[in-house]
Amino acid sequence: MSGKANFVQYSNPLSAALLLLTLALALAGCNEITAQQVAPARPVLATPVHYESQVADRSFVGTIRPRIESDLGFRVTGKVSKRLIEVGALVEAGQPLATLDEIDLSLQVEQAEAELRAATGVLAQAGAAETRAKELKQKGWTTDAQVEQAKATADEARARLNRAERALELSKNSLSYATLLADAPGVVTATLIEPGQVVAAGQAAIRVARLAEKETVVAIPETLLSRAKSGEARVTIWSEPDKRYVAKLRELAPSADAATRTYLAKFSMPDSDNNVQLGMTATLTLSDPASGKVARVPLSALFDQGQGPSLYVADAKTGALTLKPVTVKAYRSNEVLISGGVDEGDNVVSVGVQKLDPAQKVRIVSSLSF
Repeated sequence: MSGKANFVQYSNPLSAALLLLTLALALAGCNEITAQQVAPARPVLATPVHYESQVADRSFVGTIRPRIESDLGFRVTGKVSKRLIEVGALVEAGQPLATLDEIDLSLQVEQAEAELRAATGVLAQAGAAETRAKELKQKGWTTDAQVEQAKATADEARARLNRAERALELSKNSLSYATLLADAPGVVTATLIEPGQVVAAGQAAIRVARLAEKETVVAIPETLLSRAKSGEARVTIWSEPDKRYVAKLRELAPSADAATRTYLAKFSMPDSDNNVQLGMTATLTLSDPASGKVARVPLSALFDQGQGPSLYVADAKTGALTLKPVTVKAYRSNEVLISGGVDEGDNVVSVGVQKLDPAQKVRIVSSLSF
């Protein structure tokens, strides 16, 4: 009886076909859902976006030098008695650096003082004679010629006294010049005299570099003279490469060096501190402020299907793809310069962008710095 019932149940071919078709469609739908759930994210190669000046910065090796370095010397001739400082010593304004033998200079002061005393005595005598001549003239006991002679003698005595006073001042000044003084705060960079040496007036004796302002001295090629004049300059010292100092062009040589064909340039450093020491090696970087910021990406990353250039940006966390339109500044042989449209640090898919679908998930397998 059961066998007969089963035969009757499946005896209709149309019902059996419909049942089989329904089961196949349901099974296919399950397989599609399962395939979507387990489909792995597509690996892509990405390039991080980094904006920089379109014109590359140029760097030059230079030396830290003082803004003013003077050779100090005695203003009088004499024999060096003492040298009071050594190379590298820090000095203050008015500090003694060296002295001369003062014996001859002291004798000159004593001589000038004696001349002054003699001139004072002569003037007193001549003045008294002039007064008496005038009194006698009023009484009619002398002539005009005698009065004029007395007056001339008194005038000569006054001039002699004035000359003696100036000679005494000069002698005292010469005596004070026997001590060489620093004219400004600085550091001693060279000593050119030794005790016992006889020096002439004005001869270089002590070299002092002022610490008030320092500068970087570099050699600039002729192709970058315009950038040196109008560009932005920064200085870093090798002992502290992470710290930057603002630099300004102070002096540029009018002619090139005959051997190197470069121009000597001096850049002042108004904000330098004590970490910047004289003689240090520095790196001067010149930037062109007129050039805009651009990002360099591979040419293969550019996607354009008639709606303008775009880039695929991949999210490293979620794996989502976003197609962003960009502004192209220039094309190169293997790269493209982007001036806008993507943000700093975005991961741009650089290979196989024609096969990507914004709806699919991706996985960044590596990043290239371009």
